[in-house]
Amino acid sequence: MIITVDRVTHRYGERVALSGVSFSVRRQEIFGLLGPNGGGKSTLFRILSTMMAPSQGSARIAGHDVVEDSARVRRRIGVVFQSQSLDKNLTVVENLRSQGHLYGLSGNRLRERMDLAMSRLGLLERREDLVGKLSGGLRRRVEIAKALLHDPSVLLMDEASTGLDPVARRELWQYIRDLRDREGVTIVLTSHILDEADRCDRLVLLHEGRIVAEGTPGELKSDIGGDVVVLEVNDPETMERKIALRFGVDPRRVEGRLHVEIANGHRFIAEVVEAFPGQIESVGLHKPTLEDVFAHQTGALIC
Repeated sequence: MIITVDRVTHRYGERVALSGVSFSVRRQEIFGLLGPNGGGKSTLFRILSTMMAPSQGSARIAGHDVVEDSARVRRRIGVVFQSQSLDKNLTVVENLRSQGHLYGLSGNRLRERMDLAMSRLGLLERREDLVGKLSGGLRRRVEIAKALLHDPSVLLMDEASTGLDPVARRELWQYIRDLRDREGVTIVLTSHILDEADRCDRLVLLHEGRIVAEGTPGELKSDIGGDVVVLEVNDPETMERKIALRFGVDPRRVEGRLHVEIANGHRFIAEVVEAFPGQIESVGLHKPTLEDVFAHQTGALIC
């Protein structure tokens, strides 16, 4: 394992942001930290990127403790923050050169690293463009190129696709997969976007500072199985009891709607509408998603 997080807890005064979080990340995989705002993702990201020390527990990257060996950890990680850190008045290559100097790179070595990073991210033809005139997707690629200059083995990305349109987001994910497959880089990313989490090799779901589920997207969704029927009713609390008694199922109230996990959902819809005429306002049917996994574990939605 290239990353191990062991019983990490962090507090901001009386508020507990992380509570006993443990997981590990394998080499050369895309690992996601998925959850709503306030779930603990950003705190965990700051700890892994050596920006803060946990109140309790430990984390190691490439064998080095993020607190005791933070200098060694920083040489092994590249970091892409949610807010951009580019100088819009400089060109692409000027931004990269400034970053390289921070890592002690210069001369031929720096030029080689810049060319390689720009080649990886499809930026060679844009090297003399002012960053301020680039699209959001291209700027994000420059951010990643900066993070790769010192040849890290781990890339940490915090909400990297924030503000990108769907096309730019797809392109970004293609570059992420290329880094994993061609360069052997391990990627850890935070996100609250469900389709991004579905593209991860493995992920953890965070809620109120705790891990509520962990595994591949397929594994997590298979734990629900069957279909998910969503019912909008006038009185969710009363209808929850009625449906449970009538059909022997366990409806869950999620933001005013009833979610029922059941095989052959289309048959159940016909039966429940017939059993309670006029009491069901609308129905929906879909296969389990990561949103359903989160709702199953927490009774809440991610977004």
